[in-house]
Amino acid sequence: MSNILDKVNSPLDLKNLSVDEMNMLAGEMREVIIKKVNTTGGHMGPNLGIVEATIALHYVFNSPQDKIVFDVSHQCYPHKILTGRKEGFTNLDKYYTYTGYTNPQESEHDLFKVGHTSTSVSLAAGVAKARDLKGETGNVIAIIGDGSLSGGEAFEGLDNAATLNSNIIILVNDNDMSIAPNSGGLYGNLRLLRETKGQAECNFFKSMGFDYYYIEDGNNIEQLISAFKKVKDINHPTVVHMSTLKGKGLAAAEANKEGFHWILPGTLDKNNDSAPAAVENYCTVTNDFILNKIKSDKTVFAISAATPGAYGFTPEFRKQLGAQYMDVGIAEEHAVAFASALAKSGAKPILPLMSSFVQRTYDQLSQDLALNNSPVTMLIHWGAISGADATHLGCFDIPLISNIPNIVYLAPVNKEEHLKMLDWALEQTEYPVAIRVPFGELVSTGVEDTTDYSQINKFKVEEEGSDVAIIALGNFFKLGKQVKEKLGFNATLINPHFITGIDEELLESLKSNHKLVITLEDGVLDGGFGEKIARFYGNSDMKVLNFGAKKEFTDLVPINELYERYHLTPDLIVKDIQECLSLQTV
Repeated sequence: MSNILDKVNSPLDLKNLSVDEMNMLAGEMREVIIKKVNTTGGHMGPNLGIVEATIALHYVFNSPQDKIVFDVSHQCYPHKILTGRKEGFTNLDKYYTYTGYTNPQESEHDLFKVGHTSTSVSLAAGVAKARDLKGETGNVIAIIGDGSLSGGEAFEGLDNAATLNSNIIILVNDNDMSIAPNSGGLYGNLRLLRETKGQAECNFFKSMGFDYYYIEDGNNIEQLISAFKKVKDINHPTVVHMSTLKGKGLAAAEANKEGFHWILPGTLDKNNDSAPAAVENYCTVTNDFILNKIKSDKTVFAISAATPGAYGFTPEFRKQLGAQYMDVGIAEEHAVAFASALAKSGAKPILPLMSSFVQRTYDQLSQDLALNNSPVTMLIHWGAISGADATHLGCFDIPLISNIPNIVYLAPVNKEEHLKMLDWALEQTEYPVAIRVPFGELVSTGVEDTTDYSQINKFKVEEEGSDVAIIALGNFFKLGKQVKEKLGFNATLINPHFITGIDEELLESLKSNHKLVITLEDGVLDGGFGEKIARFYGNSDMKVLNFGAKKEFTDLVPINELYERYHLTPDLIVKDIQECLSLQTV
């Protein structure tokens, strides 16, 4: 560990440093961030770009008395280093001690658990108003940027914050990027402000009533300190707009800002001179399908909401789509309504979304999409129980989507089913359709799927048996097969395909020669798929066991630990089945 960083254990330690020492500290912080993120994976570019601003922020202001609210937390690693958590970046044994997001349980310098975008101004406005109501003093600083301004809540927060008539400082980290390149009219104004060094008459922030300061070099500690001192203890809403370089200090991240927004472990260790071998996965087969469709149908239109890389929408793929593609920015709510209107007007929109980010779209899914019965094709990625941060769990989409009327939610178990569902969803005009893209390695049968998905809520019996019926949904169909093999007798194995409804005819037929039905779903049980099955059998003699996740926020819990906790291993499921059957014979 280097000399300057070794001296800094809290923000108070910065007060004794010279500007030269703070510049040295910035370099040392970059070194440990690069090493740590390359080892564990995480947000590289955003954090490298805000190192100097974070140092200057803690030098001028007095956290935790002054309240700092981060947006998304893409930019909180330098903050964590300076607020007593540097061991999580300097000590390999402690690399996994802290999450990648702000967390009040870790430090008094963090106000909120934040992992989704565009929230900081709204949160800071609430903190500032509470301060005023209690007659307290102190600064409230909201950090927003890295594309977050394109989210609807950012506009709502700014609109409200501008009327507070008291201290609230909005620090806009303008690195000329979102996760991918910026999209939307607002960024044209930010570009104009950068080009005119903040002097343009057309100024979005001033039009809302904010006092406005511009920092030409947002990676210059002296400029940052000077600006922050001007706005400290200010008595009205103020925006400080700083131009920063995303990925600063790492050549690869500066050159490929999109690719180094978030990286996998070992990214910097790879030989970048040779391209990795192409591996077919659910993203590549989906994108090949889309490319084939647009060749013959000019109404097919792909949409992304600022995270194109998450579903394989590479820059080259986006270029091939041309005018049949749009990135709407970090605006999933708008994306759903936009897609609904496209579909109602005769286009064929395809909207991929991350399971965790679907949470932001509930009103639009219900009102703009389902109520209007618009035939949009949505692709839900990363829907699964996982060991992710509490802010990015993908296990809540089934209860959220499947209980909205009119939407058909499908769960393919292999490549062939996925492609057939995609084709049906895109060409039919009766329903909004969501497809839960299988999570994990691609599975292929090599045999074309001939299922007619227009027969809504018809389950498929893959293997007939008796006594126990295993209804294994989507990702967990493989688990269902493993359970069947371990049971020691011929159980029935069912692939339901449909998440949003039940096959009453099939379920009724199981009563004749089955004692127990089990459901397996890779998501939360409360309000989920299995409960629909249990409700159907509620007034009968049929026993039902539902297997899935508990309703809880888990935070970086290893997936195998979660499977044990939820009895989602073949051995534990078989044990539960045997215990249930033995109770029935007593």
